[in-house]
Amino acid sequence: MNQLLMEYLPIVIFIGVALGIGLALMVAPFLIAVRNPDPEKVSAYECGFNAFDDSRMKFDVQFYLVAILFIIFDLEAVYLFPWAITFREIGDAGFWAMMIFIAELTIGLAYAWKKGALEWD
Repeated sequence: MNQLLMEYLPIVIFIGVALGIGLALMVAPFLIAVRNPDPEKVSAYECGFNAFDDSRMKFDVQFYLVAILFIIFDLEAVYLFPWAITFREIGDAGFWAMMIFIAELTIGLAYAWKKGALEWD
């Protein structure tokens, strides 16, 4: 019976840490919240734009283009970690498949760079 309980110990520790972090995140706003609010401190600031009244206001799409490029290269990193871990088992075929994948992303980045997608005017 003792051995069975020891097998569940990592799960109990994980649940305890998750509950501790959850509790800390619920208590933290009460400890570090804004004490002396002024309009500048409590104004909304999202996505690189100051808050504005009209939701139909035109704005530059450059921010969204850079965000999409960031997501693409963030996904590249997500694929690189499992590939690096299993690098010895996948052999030459896995290596060259990843090199082709990285080359495609590099060509895409060069194209976006040449078109000026990364320039902030």
